[in-house]
Amino acid sequence: MRMPFIYLLILLIALCGCSPEPSETKTPATVDTWLPLRIGTREIEVQIALSRAEQAKGLMNRASIPENGGMLFAYRAPVPMSFWMANTSIPLDIGFFDDSGQLVEVRRMVPYDTGRTQAHAHNLQYALEMNTGWFSKNGIYPGTRMDMQALAAALKARGANPALFGINE
Repeated sequence: MRMPFIYLLILLIALCGCSPEPSETKTPATVDTWLPLRIGTREIEVQIALSRAEQAKGLMNRASIPENGGMLFAYRAPVPMSFWMANTSIPLDIGFFDDSGQLVEVRRMVPYDTGRTQAHAHNLQYALEMNTGWFSKNGIYPGTRMDMQALAAALKARGANPALFGINE
């Protein structure tokens, strides 16, 4: 008499999609997902461009970004950086950060400018594009640090291993 009950229980579990052990697998966030980050004392939300294709597209073909939102370009090792504004109508400032998350310099970028905005420093690992004036308006100047633990969490949300970006947790 107990066998039909056990078969029925197994059938019900299979039909409801339940499993005895909960699954921890999550779909990674995409480049379009807004993720929390802190620069100095300011909370912002960023979309993180990791792949070459994501980085090449950047903020192209957008009409706007949120007041405290931006795009973070993350590289696995320090590199010389230059950016352009082809097909980008939003006036932007770009902050260049070293591998420790320290802001090294901020440069202004003009909509649709196909000339390169090149960082002066060559040991940079992250670049953050924000609306023009955001850095100065928020008191974010060279020497300000990015919260690397928040960056590690955002990279994990994107499905990336923070250690590949030199971030020890």
